[in-house]
Amino acid sequence: MRHKKSGRKFNRSGSHRKAMLKNMVRSLLTYEHIRTTEPKAKELRSSCEKLITLALRNDLHSRRLAFKTLENHGLVQKLFDEIGPRYNGGGGGYTRIIKLAEPRKGDCAPMCIIELTKRAEEAPVKEAPVATEAPAEEAEA
Repeated sequence: MRHKKSGRKFNRSGSHRKAMLKNMVRSLLTYEHIRTTEPKAKELRSSCEKLITLALRNDLHSRRLAFKTLENHGLVQKLFDEIGPRYNGGGGGYTRIIKLAEPRKGDCAPMCIIELTKRAEEAPVKEAPVATEAPAEEAEA
């Protein structure tokens, strides 16, 4: 019996499973959405949400913990400078899983899209302040 044994095995060795999840987390943070099978997406969700929670703390220790998983300084910087600030004030739920209607052709595996709930194009953009002064010609008249 597998009481209190968390995580799916995916019929892979431990090192293969760990490498697969690291690569999937890197892809998700790079592209902000990926297409994968449903069980992999459900397993990926917990890893990615833990990293975004680290990004909300935004201290040196959190950056080093994130680097252990991502192993890429550029990606850690993107996580802490771009992705993390989008979720300030939120209490979790940083990813969304959307199930696709068509299964994969070869083995009929259920497919889905996993994405960040607040994507870069949806994030509010700070605009430059607009001058509200009236032109000099109208002020004289």
